[in-house]
Amino acid sequence: MNPIKIKQIIDPIETSDGAGVKLKRSIGTSQIDYFDPFLMLDEFGSENPEDYIKGFPPHPHRGIETVTYMLNGEFEHKDSAGGQGKMSPGDVQWMKTGRGIIHSEMPAMENGKLHGFQLWINMPSDLKKNKPEYLYIDSEKIPCYQDNEKSIKIIAGEYSYIKGSVTNHNVNPTYFDVELEEGKIFDFEIPEENNSFIYLVEGRIRIGDEENNDLESSKLILLEKGNKLMVASETKSKFLLISGKPIREPIARGGPFVMNTREEVQQAIQDFNNGSFAKY
Repeated sequence: MNPIKIKQIIDPIETSDGAGVKLKRSIGTSQIDYFDPFLMLDEFGSENPEDYIKGFPPHPHRGIETVTYMLNGEFEHKDSAGGQGKMSPGDVQWMKTGRGIIHSEMPAMENGKLHGFQLWINMPSDLKKNKPEYLYIDSEKIPCYQDNEKSIKIIAGEYSYIKGSVTNHNVNPTYFDVELEEGKIFDFEIPEENNSFIYLVEGRIRIGDEENNDLESSKLILLEKGNKLMVASETKSKFLLISGKPIREPIARGGPFVMNTREEVQQAIQDFNNGSFAKY
């Protein structure tokens, strides 16, 4: 076994997106622009409606997957393909935008706490040409492993022979929400080719045999390649473990469009401006 060590610890930056939703961004910044296949990770969360009430009005995407995971509050989704739904606490929306979609994500609440995450995953060049696809996962349908030491929601991947709802995916993703009691250990085997990270939501943890007393809430922890992950909790802790196989293709970014070349990004912008975008 090859123990997994810490590659880099990143403090998210505070920023805003959409129509002014305040959030913390940890991937897609000057510190870590791209962690193949992951393009962006945002944590949004506030009890102040002014921080989220204007939401994310209609906007386009092409060439990426967006994974939205709600912890608190409600979002309503609408899109140009006729899809519509409401996300409640614990729900997941896994959207493959393919060759293009226009959608909105707006708070379905006027007050209270809104808290969740959005992850962007790159798509290989051949899948960027596909029609959009959705996977809605209700919270009660997310498989869960539980014992006296830990609770693991398995959104993608497999733990203790329990498989998540996302299967047969090109990057073989793992997406776990782990709650670990104080003084307990979570260990897990990860394919050595994968790029992996932990996002510490709350608590204090230690990874492997390293002394890292600054691993506290709201930190992104990029992991070195290896296959044996061990996380020990110094306090009761909650974290996301996310892992995936690199795509290893060139990327060109243009706001909500991520393609392989600048010419393809320009084409996406042209398609959106001339009204031919998201026409199936």
